[in-house]
Amino acid sequence: MNPLIQAMKELGGSGSIEEINDKTAEIMGLRDQQLEILHDSKKGGRTEFEYRIAWSRTYLKKYGILENSSRGVWALTADGNNLSRLDEKEVKRTVRAQNKPAAQEITEEEIQQETAPTWREQLLDVLLNVTSAAFERLAQRILRESGFTQVEVTGRSGDGGIDGKGIMRLSGLLSFHVIFQCKRWQGSISPANVRDFRGAMVGRADKGLFITTGTFSKDAIREATRDGAPPIDLVDGEQLLDKLKELELGVKTRKVEIEEVSIDKTWFSAL
Repeated sequence: MNPLIQAMKELGGSGSIEEINDKTAEIMGLRDQQLEILHDSKKGGRTEFEYRIAWSRTYLKKYGILENSSRGVWALTADGNNLSRLDEKEVKRTVRAQNKPAAQEITEEEIQQETAPTWREQLLDVLLNVTSAAFERLAQRILRESGFTQVEVTGRSGDGGIDGKGIMRLSGLLSFHVIFQCKRWQGSISPANVRDFRGAMVGRADKGLFITTGTFSKDAIREATRDGAPPIDLVDGEQLLDKLKELELGVKTRKVEIEEVSIDKTWFSAL
């Protein structure tokens, strides 16, 4: 929790989940091998680090140190800005006492409910179980919905992992030829995967786009933006889920209004 708060302060008091995760990992001095360990090796998706930092964010929000907007930006509250260091055990005791007796331990299931929205787990499970061809068609649909034209799926064996191509037009003035690769993956994409993709795209497109249900290692991210090499944009599993929700592709959002009724006992006692 304390490294997370320090990260928030170094980021200027607010940041996206990706920015917060990267800065916290840097402060803690975690190696790529540690950051790539999956929380559930059978299901894939979220890493152990991402799971634990999400758990910390949830507790700090309930404790009044953090707040988050509907746009996914987290920020320090006034109390958080004035805080230099907190007692992590006290945070857990206080939050647990909000909903149950302090002596009762929070369960793994409750932590999952608080830190991993059910729709994300369900959607990721669906994506990991569709066919490769269906996943390629999904990537094609996402690009079309995002403004790409002439999007084609061209996946062929021996083609360096290239699954398709398209053209991105900006304001009707500029256009970029983009080659994409989409990989259903439960673990972390390595820099070797990125290098292989770049080797296949050289001379064939202006940019590359790598879409996966998994994550990208820090070395893979550095490789994708290496100076002097054709740029490759990366879309990891979390970003993919958010994009499907944003575009309403297989995901429907329904806002529910909740009515809370409280009883003022003092009002009745004054009768």
